[in-house]
Amino acid sequence: MTGIRTQIKDIYKSPGKFGGEIITVAGWARSLRAGASVGFVELNDGSFFKNLQVVFESQKIPGDYSLISSQNIGAGFVITGELILTPQSKQPFELNAAEIKIEGTSTPDYPLQKKRHSPEFLREIAHLRPRTNLYSAIFRIRSLASFAVHKFFNEKNFIYVHTPIITTSDCEGAGNMFRVITDGETKKERENFFGKEAFLTVSGQTNAECFAMAFANVYTFGPTFRAEKSNTQKHAAEFWMIEPEIAFADLDDDINLMEECLVFITDYILTNCKEELEFLNQFIDNSLLERLNKTANQKFSRITYTKAVGILEEAVNSGVKFEYPVKWGMDIQTEHEKYLTDKIFNGPVFVTDYPEEIKAFYMRQNDGDDDKINKTVASVDLLVPGIGELIGGSQREERHDRLIDAIKNKGLKEEDYRWYLELRKYGGTKHAGFGIGFERLVMYLTGVSNIRDVCAFPRTSGNAGF
Repeated sequence: MTGIRTQIKDIYKSPGKFGGEIITVAGWARSLRAGASVGFVELNDGSFFKNLQVVFESQKIPGDYSLISSQNIGAGFVITGELILTPQSKQPFELNAAEIKIEGTSTPDYPLQKKRHSPEFLREIAHLRPRTNLYSAIFRIRSLASFAVHKFFNEKNFIYVHTPIITTSDCEGAGNMFRVITDGETKKERENFFGKEAFLTVSGQTNAECFAMAFANVYTFGPTFRAEKSNTQKHAAEFWMIEPEIAFADLDDDINLMEECLVFITDYILTNCKEELEFLNQFIDNSLLERLNKTANQKFSRITYTKAVGILEEAVNSGVKFEYPVKWGMDIQTEHEKYLTDKIFNGPVFVTDYPEEIKAFYMRQNDGDDDKINKTVASVDLLVPGIGELIGGSQREERHDRLIDAIKNKGLKEEDYRWYLELRKYGGTKHAGFGIGFERLVMYLTGVSNIRDVCAFPRTSGNAGF
């Protein structure tokens, strides 16, 4: 069947090619209505966002008409007929059925009737929600965004590295990790499979740095895990990260790559997901298309953390109310990030040179900060409208002695980072990298506000039901 089946996507792409031809399509009924002599099926085969209208008449399929008419939404059909071009009507074409085979029946209690359903309800039937318009749009965009990531880095001659999911070190030093054990009968058996404690990774960065010292430009793109018991709209226990590392590069090189990467992905989605974006712009976020077009076409702003705090302090002094207090040394919160992107810069903005105290141990201490109480590091966050922080990165600390000091100052054990330190000992170069939370990227590209709606089967605190 696969070899002779025509995809609905191809029909929409070149309707003239199929006009007047006898073709076979296969898909599921998004709606079905029938009168005494003529019926209509809105058929979707998963290849395209829009449906194909199928007309079936009692005169053409007399033996099957009543059986087809009695089917329910969600039923699967294989349909053969003539594609009729109807350029003067609302439908640009329709399939006039000559033969309809029922591939899979459905029932009247099918949960996805032709009406709007809330995201909360659809999360309860995550196994069925890809069949809705909303999730069809979201997951098609997610798929093409993933392809765009690989396309971007492949065209720039980056090496794709599969870093391990199981690790024995905490890249971020935050401690919110899932421990990996076996189901052995004794505690000793459970804990000694790897010879030491092991965890699900929070980041592939440190492993990617090893390969950057051999291939110069590398990236990893895979699942990561955080054991925070957080129920916010932006946090999940399992998510995917895009993490490039570039050798012989400083923070400016890192920022330039970030901007180029996000612009490329955004432009790719604008070009290849027009129907999905139009739907999301109409029903989810009416500023989506305007925002994405700005991202694809405008230069991103750049300010230092100190300048950002100054702007926020001025806002407070002028009467703006924030839930979290504003002061130098704070970790900028989402409300602050959205104020900067939406009210001040009206677009994406890079914030650089954060305080050392609130950033990870591996970030390079800025030159000239040696004698200052308020030390800063060569770090950067990209803030975007509607989301806040989308990308975080830094120039890595390449100086062996400074890195040892940073590890100790963060209360970490030097022996746990022996191999990481050796990267600086044996031909280490200045290098930089960043991480993009892929789900947050999909949220930005779709206008969807909850991370649970851009994961196929979300894993959050208290939720792993599918």
